[in-house]
Amino acid sequence: MRRNDMTSKRKTATNSSNMNFRPAGYDPQRQDTKGTRPTANPTTVREVLLQMLIFLCKKVIFFDVNLKVALYLGSLFLVSLIGDFAPYPKTYFARSDNIFNVYFVKWGWAWTLVLSVPYLVLTSCILCVGNREKLIREHLPRILIATFFWFFWTKVFNLVETMYGRCNVKNFDSKIACLKGGHFWNGFDISGHAFILIYSSLVLIEEAKPIIGWENIKEHLRNEEHNRLTREESSVNPLRNLDDDELQNVKSLYEKYTPVIRVLFISMTALQLLWDVMLVCTMLYYHKMIEKVLSGIFAILTWFFTYRAWYPANSLLPNCAGHGKFIYQKTKIQPAVPFRKQSLNYNNAGSSTGQSNNTPKFMGMPIYPQKTTTATE
Repeated sequence: MRRNDMTSKRKTATNSSNMNFRPAGYDPQRQDTKGTRPTANPTTVREVLLQMLIFLCKKVIFFDVNLKVALYLGSLFLVSLIGDFAPYPKTYFARSDNIFNVYFVKWGWAWTLVLSVPYLVLTSCILCVGNREKLIREHLPRILIATFFWFFWTKVFNLVETMYGRCNVKNFDSKIACLKGGHFWNGFDISGHAFILIYSSLVLIEEAKPIIGWENIKEHLRNEEHNRLTREESSVNPLRNLDDDELQNVKSLYEKYTPVIRVLFISMTALQLLWDVMLVCTMLYYHKMIEKVLSGIFAILTWFFTYRAWYPANSLLPNCAGHGKFIYQKTKIQPAVPFRKQSLNYNNAGSSTGQSNNTPKFMGMPIYPQKTTTATE
């Protein structure tokens, strides 16, 4: 009897499962993916350590740039003024032949280009979806413009020193002849070292900004592929306007270049720290106060004119770093300022969506998932 009862129960269960309702167009292969989001792959210890290092580098290189500019000018004036009246104790860095001065500062702009150019090319290649013409037209000119201003100001500084100087020996009227004769040329020597160190630091900060939110691209790619597989529509995914070929191109380039971009970013942070250290040495031991303050003013004005007034206006090319065919960084609505449009917000990424900045975070990322508010809500 028990065996017959168990057999009847199994048949009843089988019949009930076969009688379950199936809607029209039911596809058992898509049932498991419909309405769910793909999860990220397990993170290795190496990846966690790398993300922690990148997070630390972001904190260093993206220190409040407005405050940094104020510190540059204030320290150039105060530290240099004290050194003019009460010379600081001599150290290894006071020697003009120290290794950092010979192999780094004297080649400062070359080092800046060695790291910033490949970083710019790789990040912009992904943001422009592999469009080389767009990369060359909208991003590469930033480095060419910065190089022009570096060359222009260094030539102006040399011209001023030559025109408004004299040799310590009356028989020599030109700077070249004076120096070749083993004598000393007394002139108004605007500090080229202070200029290149400050200007290079500010350029590195601006060009490094595409790394902010860079890891979000991986999540956007995963979600957009899922949306297209399940034929779901998303109004918030920045990759939704790309066609299938462009999406696959972005995915391929992102996976290929991201490891190199991370290494370049870490190297750029280390170089920017070195420039700050060498700037302190320049304040302590080289040039007069007025010569260093003027060079700092020229560097900051050049940076402000290009990266804060010219590029964000978008009236003329090039564009700001981080712009491309899709926008993966959150934006912040700012009050109207002449020659300036809405720019990328690198500090308060949640403000544009109405999210509270008090949301608990770990390494800059929210701990709890947040609802994204669209413009139509």
